[in-house]
Amino acid sequence: MQKDLLELTLTTLDGMKAKAVNNMNVSALTNVSDYMIFSTGNSSRHVRSIADKIAENVKKEGHSILGIEGYERSQWVLIDLGNIIVHIMMAETREFYKLEDLWSL
Repeated sequence: MQKDLLELTLTTLDGMKAKAVNNMNVSALTNVSDYMIFSTGNSSRHVRSIADKIAENVKKEGHSILGIEGYERSQWVLIDLGNIIVHIMMAETREFYKLEDLWSL
């Protein structure tokens, strides 16, 4: 089931033309989630649209969303799918926080 959700999320990101998608297995680093997915949107509207489509597809396939953060400002939207955390960011925000560097230590 987790693999299906992971594949669904990655396929949705690709279909919505998210940029620089990076899927990281962080299961050895934390017990919060098994995967972190980082991606970039071209604009705040694009970030929001990607988040909307992921939420729509996940619900349609019968999976649960534990939370969505940052939707209003849409510089960085985080979607908590349980064992998968999805980060959709504007390029400037992604560059500023460099979260992937923190998780790849």
